[in-house]
Amino acid sequence: MEKRLQVILAEAGIASRRGSIAFIEEGRVSVDGKVVTEKGYKVDPFIHAVLVDGKPLQAPIKKKYFIFNKPKNVISTSLDTHERAKITDFFKNIDGRLYSIGRLDKDTTGVIIITNDGDLTHRLSHPSFEIEKEYIAKVKGNIPERNIHILRSGIELDGKKLSRCVITKIGREKNGDIFNVKIHEGRKRQIRRMFEEIGSDVISLERIKYAGLTSDGLKQGEFRELTKSEEVHLKKIAGSLTGRR
Repeated sequence: MEKRLQVILAEAGIASRRGSIAFIEEGRVSVDGKVVTEKGYKVDPFIHAVLVDGKPLQAPIKKKYFIFNKPKNVISTSLDTHERAKITDFFKNIDGRLYSIGRLDKDTTGVIIITNDGDLTHRLSHPSFEIEKEYIAKVKGNIPERNIHILRSGIELDGKKLSRCVITKIGREKNGDIFNVKIHEGRKRQIRRMFEEIGSDVISLERIKYAGLTSDGLKQGEFRELTKSEEVHLKKIAGSLTGRR
């Protein structure tokens, strides 16, 4: 069956669909010995010889989806020049390139989705998908309610106003307050920077839910494959099951 070339590349684990389009436009893909730079070009991978950088495509990989309970001091990206521990170090026998959905900075622990499905990663990483993320934040000091109200109302970061968030104080320890924080945006180090804006430092931060999915039962550094219903849940959010492009 004929498919668009970028779809075939994505299914083979070369890159996301957007990344695969870049491969095509850069002249790195050939079909039956002819370089193709048209992203809508259709081929049948079982009939035509498709090569990327001169190498034949492998058979489409089986898509895998995991929940990982990320430990502290582990980075979300698979590329690092400082030889730090990476999430991909925990996934040694998974075919295809691995992607993190809903990245966490190295100091934040908790729920993160790991997959070799580049297309789903691209969809869920798009700014238009404001997916709810829930955290437990331990914050240094005793935070006045008026300061929390400022955060709930939506502050500015990088010149852009944040959406309203839900912040609930759930406890207190000797060195600070503990909050449950729910946000829908995903700016870099967003929660830490939010508290910095009111003069407070986050001591520790754990994500306990991403799109309603939890790491319950998993120790830090452990992962499990998503159930079929969880996989369908993510794909529905991304529009993958409704033909959304």
